[in-house]
Amino acid sequence: MSDAADPLKLIALDADDLGIVSAHLQDAVLKAADLVYLPAEKRFALAVRRFDWEGVQHGQRRRRLTALHFDRVLSVRSAKLDPKDVDKVLNLLAITFDQGEEPAGDVTLHFSEGAAIRLSVECVEAQMKDLGPVWEAVATPGHPDA
Repeated sequence: MSDAADPLKLIALDADDLGIVSAHLQDAVLKAADLVYLPAEKRFALAVRRFDWEGVQHGQRRRRLTALHFDRVLSVRSAKLDPKDVDKVLNLLAITFDQGEEPAGDVTLHFSEGAAIRLSVECVEAQMKDLGPVWEAVATPGHPDA
């Protein structure tokens, strides 16, 4: 088992892999300014401050700067997001994949307040990588029963 301080680097090539990435990024926070779509490169990228859920098991409450990018992105749509409100803090709840005609489909980034970003992809191809900075988190994110 790796030390909780070790940076994570994960690659997702299918829905199961994406579920693991999603679990590590649950409760990550970011701003609209941290999102970028590069259509010529078919890439969608974001920088987040992820809550280090592994650290909690070791009595640590931390956040880490983490990059995530998706390749083979054909289009990007969003709901309940104002791209002009670059300072609004977004809370990432989950990342899901809806299979289309294999291997294509839609990757959806689900945020609090019903906001979402849907990426139409040729296939699942994503990479998550911790970038280094680690700092103490003010609080542990909570999820009251629905």
